[in-house]
Amino acid sequence: MNKVVSNAAEAIKGIESGMTLMLGGFGLCGIPENCISAMVDLGVTDLTCISNNAGVDDFGLGLLLQKKQIKKMISSYVGENDEFERQMLSGELEVDLIPQGTLAERCRATGAGIPAFYTPAGYGTEVAEGKEVRVFNGKPHILEHAFDSDFAIVKAWKGDTNGNLIYKGTARNFNPMMAMAGRITIAEVEELVQPGELDPNSIHTPGIFVQRIFQGVDYEKRIEQRTVRSKN
Repeated sequence: MNKVVSNAAEAIKGIESGMTLMLGGFGLCGIPENCISAMVDLGVTDLTCISNNAGVDDFGLGLLLQKKQIKKMISSYVGENDEFERQMLSGELEVDLIPQGTLAERCRATGAGIPAFYTPAGYGTEVAEGKEVRVFNGKPHILEHAFDSDFAIVKAWKGDTNGNLIYKGTARNFNPMMAMAGRITIAEVEELVQPGELDPNSIHTPGIFVQRIFQGVDYEKRIEQRTVRSKN
C-alpha cells in the first residue's frame, strides 16, 4: 500500500461537508497546519471538529471558524480564540466542552475498540447532564462514549513512508491517540524518511494506523502567549 501523497490537498481528498474530524495538537503545538489550510481552500462546511482547542483567531482551526466552516466543536479549552467565544455565545457554533482527560480517553478508547467507559470527571456538573451514573468504590462515575470520526488528521516531527510516526514534545499530548482513532488517518510530517531510518524504539504511532502521509511545508512554529522577562 502506497501511503505517500504529494501534498495536503491530495491528502484530504474524500473529506466532505458534514463529516466529523479529529485534529491533533495542543494549543498551537503539533497542529496539522497544512491540512487545515487545504480544508479552508476546499470550502467544506458543517464540520464537527474534535480537538483540544481551536487555535487562535488567525491560525489553526481559527481559520476554519473565520470562514464559518465548523458547525460543532468538541473541545476542552477555548480561551485563546475570540471568534470561537463570539460564535459560541451568539449560538452560531455548537460547542461540547469536555474535561481534558476525558477528551483524551475518548480518543484513546476509539482506537482501542472500547465503546464506552466510566469516569468520575465531570460528575455533579453540566458535563454529566443526561449521562448514566454508576457508583464504583463509593464514588459516582458518569458514562462516556468513544468518538466516531471519519478522518483523523495529525502532525508529527518525523515519519517514514510506511506511516510510522515520531512526535516531538507537547505534540504527543493528543496526536498519538487520535492517530489510532480515525477511519482514515492522515499524517503530515516535518521530515519524511525511508523505512529503516527511524529508531524502532522511538516510534510513537505504528504505521498500521496511518493511511496517508506527506511532508508538509512552511511551518510557522507560533507561540500563543509570548512572555518575556523584563531587562530590569
